[in-house]
Amino acid sequence: MTATPRMVQPISRPDSPLVDAVEPSPNIEARRRGLSPSILLLHYTGLESMAKAIDWLTREGSGVSCHYGIDMDGRITQMVAEENRAWHAGESVWAGETDINSVSIGVEIHNPGHQLGYPDFPEAQMQAVELLSRDIVARHGIRPERVLAHSDVAPARKKDPGEKFHWARLARAGIGHWVVPVPVSAAAPGSSLGVAGPQVATLQRALLRYGYGIEPTGVVDARTEAVVTAFQRHFRPQRVDGRIDDSTIATLDRLLTALPSYVT
Repeated sequence: MTATPRMVQPISRPDSPLVDAVEPSPNIEARRRGLSPSILLLHYTGLESMAKAIDWLTREGSGVSCHYGIDMDGRITQMVAEENRAWHAGESVWAGETDINSVSIGVEIHNPGHQLGYPDFPEAQMQAVELLSRDIVARHGIRPERVLAHSDVAPARKKDPGEKFHWARLARAGIGHWVVPVPVSAAAPGSSLGVAGPQVATLQRALLRYGYGIEPTGVVDARTEAVVTAFQRHFRPQRVDGRIDDSTIATLDRLLTALPSYVT
């Protein structure tokens, strides 16, 4: 017997007491395969204003939506109930899961993005990100290593929230996984496209073990460069160039070693 699909209704009241406004999006559905949130996925809007982002995320036919939006002044808007599947991740993968929308709660943080000047994330906004993120991860039991950037799950397509985002600050507040990056050496530019060898394969396997969608080929191909770039944006933002260097390798090793479930 086939189970009756759950009726999905637009949000009517917020899930978090931190929410300032509710703007229901019609672009929703039930989470598939009985999945529940285990990832907190952070984005930037890439638009001129939060108002434009909310308009797009709540417009019927836009094909996109997100659970929350946070303006630069810290104002939090909820658009999709946490129990429902929003359409924010797109084609993406993490730890072998390809339906990231069904296992994640998405937060759009207003920032015009790399194509529109990419300003710093202001203090009021980061305070709101910190408070809302802590609330979400506590209620859903989301593990630190599953607080991710959009670029982590879609490295070939996305840059957000980018290298200016304050991941270290969130980690100090108990949100997300972070280690102090190994310093970058100007004398060691690292391996780039086309380079092959055991060091490349070792890094690819380590990235795959951490959760990134990558195949250990032993060659620095376009996918590897994109994944390394995404890793650097999140965990080694001092230099984001997609090259496999000693700093990137050592920082990834620190992260893996710091995982509670890590086995050598």
